[in-house]
Amino acid sequence: MDQYLDYYFNFLAVEKGLSDNTLSAYSRDLTSYSAYLSQKEQVTDPDNITQSMLLGYLTALKSNGHSPRSRARVLSSLRGFHRFLLREQYANHDPSILIESPRTLSSLPRLLSQKEVERLLLAPTGDSPIAVRDRAMLEVLYATGMRVSELIGLRLGDLKLDIGCLNAFGKGSKQRLIPLGEDALDVLQEYLQNGRQKLLKKGLSDEVFLNVRGKKLSRQGVWKNLHAYAIKAGIKQKVYPHMLRHSFATHLLENGADLRSVQTMLGHVDISTTQIYTHVIQSRLKKIHQQYHPRG
Repeated sequence: MDQYLDYYFNFLAVEKGLSDNTLSAYSRDLTSYSAYLSQKEQVTDPDNITQSMLLGYLTALKSNGHSPRSRARVLSSLRGFHRFLLREQYANHDPSILIESPRTLSSLPRLLSQKEVERLLLAPTGDSPIAVRDRAMLEVLYATGMRVSELIGLRLGDLKLDIGCLNAFGKGSKQRLIPLGEDALDVLQEYLQNGRQKLLKKGLSDEVFLNVRGKKLSRQGVWKNLHAYAIKAGIKQKVYPHMLRHSFATHLLENGADLRSVQTMLGHVDISTTQIYTHVIQSRLKKIHQQYHPRG
């Protein structure tokens, strides 16, 4: 099966243009699947994979504690792989075609209140290059709704500060122009003028956000710093970068933005993905009604 996996990963990387993180997720899913087929079913030829074998793998995942959401994601990976094998004539059938996705409970995304966001943005204090960088990093995340992978992938050429915007490259290397807003623009310019050059020292790099060694800031670095600032800001819940993206979208809609504009700024292909944030607002309004209405 290894050669077919290599063909598929090459297709995903070259023709689909998927990010390294997405490719890693596919690799984990399909490598595990291939190992199961080889060890449990003694199958290495795609033509010999049956629907019952695929169902057996999903059942094994369930027995190992994988949630319905996790199994649905894995099934999506397997479907893509088997469709590819059939289309490229590496296999004569698709064993996944009639399998239904495990039922998942639609959970609403976790987010910060506007007051919590304000406290978080004020958490990096001082004039050190790291503090200046982190103020800019948090402001840009919240002002644009960018994914953390998009943030750390920003290059100087992506900044359009003369028009108050930046270019973000999302999933599938799709590009979109996002406005920054005055506060984020001011803090970002301060970082570029007073913080970034000190971090860069005598090195060369066109990445916007740098670590203490003057290299590209990592995802882990963003997570670590955000966690520390959330504690400093007195935020009780666990905070992760995507919460700022959820908060960005929800706060825009709460303040009157239209769904299509939010969809464009988030880079969602399907507006149904953006509509989850309208459910967040409805849920919050319902809680407020129950809490404060005399007959709630």
